[in-house]
Amino acid sequence: MTQESDLDPVEVFAGTSWEAGMLVSLLADNDIEAYFNDEILGRVAPWVAEPGGVGAIKVVVAAKDYEQAMKVVKEFSKTLQ
Repeated sequence: MTQESDLDPVEVFAGTSWEAGMLVSLLADNDIEAYFNDEILGRVAPWVAEPGGVGAIKVVVAAKDYEQAMKVVKEFSKTLQ
């Protein structure tokens, strides 16, 4: 049985709209459910969602998936450099 704390949302990434979209797709390919946080505000007024507007859209996963998700995030981040 899954404990409620295992389902708590945990932020694993913050970036632009296309970066967040690509990452959510990669996470789905690895059977990890991921969601956007601040997606609408991050697109319409990114400077309100995040100072400077950089990293305005966040990607969150369930706490139980955090470690596996971070492996995907680290590999994805290498492609951004």
